[in-house]
Amino acid sequence: MRYSAIVVSVVIPAHNEASVVGRLLGGLLAGAAPGEFEVWVVANGCSDDTAEIAGAFPDVKVLVMPQANKHAAMRLADEHAEGFPRLYVDADVELGPRDVRALAAAFDDPGVLAAGPSRAMPADRRPWTVRWFYDVWDELPVVRTGLFGRGVVGVSREGWERLRALPPLLGDDLAASLLFEPSQRRVVPESRVVVHPPRTARALLRIRTRALVSTLQAADDPALSSASGSARTSLSDLLAVAGAAPFRATPKVAWFFALTVATKLRARRAVRTKDFRTWHRDDTSR
Repeated sequence: MRYSAIVVSVVIPAHNEASVVGRLLGGLLAGAAPGEFEVWVVANGCSDDTAEIAGAFPDVKVLVMPQANKHAAMRLADEHAEGFPRLYVDADVELGPRDVRALAAAFDDPGVLAAGPSRAMPADRRPWTVRWFYDVWDELPVVRTGLFGRGVVGVSREGWERLRALPPLLGDDLAASLLFEPSQRRVVPESRVVVHPPRTARALLRIRTRALVSTLQAADDPALSSASGSARTSLSDLLAVAGAAPFRATPKVAWFFALTVATKLRARRAVRTKDFRTWHRDDTSR
């Protein structure tokens, strides 16, 4: 069965994303054939015009729920969406129709249950504190091969059935990466998503805290605990990055390490208080 002959469902959970949801939808639908994609935007807990902006696109279906909850928003869309593969897309990224088609084509290969696009992170107008962190982060093996941090995760029907069986987790993209064996997931180079990094070190610390809390939360889940260590950066990985270009990379690795230590302190505090609900959001990139 070839997925290219099937309507792809695109689910976009959106909480107060009026400033960016139109950018995503405009790029996603530009050049797409009528009815090629089944697009669902779930405006959850919004106090802005997210639902109205999304509803202005004729090929977009909008659902509204009162509480701000990304996991619940995804499950609500699942009650209505019909197509596979199914893509879960963050509202603040940029993704085009060719990228969706390339992701869908990846599921033509037997055994592929989850897939994500390659990632572009424009660093213009970002301070060195942000640029240096991502210069190192993007070279790490776990980042290059994992599905997390891309803002887009696609699953087959079988992959979706596995994913929806998990309890609510703060990091849904991390869960999708850990849930599947390396042979069952794929990063598709022909598909590219634009992820806009934060504009300040403070905002970077916030989203990195969320990512680490997600990793710690996954370590407590029986379905993910055995693989949760694979999402963590090892000292040998950092030394390898520094050794590849020592005069250029060593200061960057030192900064990466310092920010990671600060992140761990904040994440451990959240875990001690069992705070798995606070969504550390970056508003600077929106």
